Amino acid sequence: MSWAFRRRLLYISGIVFFFLILFGTPIAYKILSVPATCFDGLLNQGETSTDKGGPCLLLDERYLQPYGILWARGFRVRDGTYNAVAYVQNTNEGAGVERVGYRVKLYDADNVLVAERLGTMYIMPGSITPVLESRIDTGFRNVSRTYFEFTEPLVWKRMKNRSTSVVISDKNTLDPFGAPQVTATAHNVSVGTLNKVLFVAAVFDPQGNAIQTSATTIDVFPPETAKDLIFTWPDPFSSDVGRVEILPIVPPVLAPLPAKK
Repeated sequence: MSWAFRRRLLYISGIVFFFLILFGTPIAYKILSVPATCFDGLLNQGETSTDKGGPCLLLDERYLQPYGILWARGFRVRDGTYNAVAYVQNTNEGAGVERVGYRVKLYDADNVLVAERLGTMYIMPGSITPVLESRIDTGFRNVSRTYFEFTEPLVWKRMKNRSTSVVISDKNTLDPFGAPQVTATAHNVSVGTLNKVLFVAAVFDPQGNAIQTSATTIDVFPPETAKDLIFTWPDPFSSDVGRVEILPIVPPVLAPLPAKK
């Protein structure tokens, strides 16, 4: 075996070992940190349903408050293009959904389906999760009604809501030359970096009806820093502004399991 071949073999082995550590460690932690009783198909060790509740990562939905769809609405961006937003409310602290499929349907005034969009999303614990679908082509037809539904069962897990680490301040509504803007400042008050933080701004009229939405993203949000947010619209709002709500959306993470007694 030549020295060049041994060196090449050593190099390849190093790369394989690196990826085993990188991807294998989180997977092994997730598997080994969950008690074996959570996979045995038996109701034991304080579980409230088979392999759910008690010491398990999976939660028993019978002991959770039901989620709710507060509202779902389509918002005209320009002729033939709409954004759609649904507000999903989950009041369960420490319980979230890692991934779930959904469907958004847009209908015109005659209740004819104008457009449909499928997607996947997570549900943050103890908060409202806005589900946003942008730039939906409606074929120049106007949208009068928006329908939102999940397309598969929700799997509830012990999760931590990281969006609570983001604080919004200094909200202002501007209207330069008939093109409305909303500005604000976002603060990451945690000690860790947040990635791909989505901010959804919803504008409400004085009666509390949502009249427009927009979104922006901070790709890398270092700890203990502040970032400026700007939301814009091409056309004036359809009515006066009563309030503006800006919600940060951060993927939740699995929470530590209860300590063994």
